[in-house]
Amino acid sequence: MMRFDWINKKWMVFFSIMLCFFTGSAQKPGAEKVQPAGSLSEGTIESQFNYLLGVSNNFQDFKVIKKTSLDKFKSNVFDSLNVSKKQLIAANSQLSAQKVQIDSLKSGRQHVEDELKAAKDSKESFSVLGLSVNKGVYSGIMWGIVLVLAAFLLFFIYRYRQSHIVTIDTRKALDEVQRDFDVHRKKAMEREQKLNRQLVDEMNKRQG
Repeated sequence: MMRFDWINKKWMVFFSIMLCFFTGSAQKPGAEKVQPAGSLSEGTIESQFNYLLGVSNNFQDFKVIKKTSLDKFKSNVFDSLNVSKKQLIAANSQLSAQKVQIDSLKSGRQHVEDELKAAKDSKESFSVLGLSVNKGVYSGIMWGIVLVLAAFLLFFIYRYRQSHIVTIDTRKALDEVQRDFDVHRKKAMEREQKLNRQLVDEMNKRQG
C-alpha cells in the first residue's frame, strides 16, 4: 500500500477530502454498503480473497485495500502453503514407509515360494521340528502363507496408490495456491503503482 510519510499536513488534508469524495461517489445514492459475508480469520483462500475485494473501497477502476487486511491475507496464504507443504512431507514419509513394507513382503513371499519349490522336490514325507509331515499338507500350509502374504501385498499396494493420489492432489493444490498468490501479488503491485502515479500526477496538477 502507499505511504504518506512524505506528504505534509496541507496535502494530508487535501487527500482526506478527496478520500471522502471518492468514497461517497463510489456508492449509490441512498444505498448503504452491504457488509460482505466471510472474514479473513476463517474459510478458504478463495473466500477470503472475495471478502477482501468486498470490503475494499473503490477508486475509479481500482480497489483500495487496507494494508492490514492485505498483510492478514498474505499471512493466511503463507499459512496455507506451509500446511500444504507439511501434508506433502507427511505423505512422502508415509509413501516411503509403505514402500519399505511392500519390499519386505515381496522378499518374504519370494522366500516362501523358494521353500515351497524345495519342498515339492523333496520326498513325500519329511520331518519338521521332529514331526512327520505329509507333502500335501505341507504344501497346503505353505500356499496358505503365500496367499496371506499376497493379500497383504495387494493391500499395501492399494494403500500406496491411494497415498500417491493424495500426494499428487496435494502438490496440485500447493501449485494452485502459489499461482493464485503470485497473480494476486502482481496485480496488487500494479494497482498500487498506478494509484501512486495518479496521485503524483494530481499533485503536480494542483501545484501547477
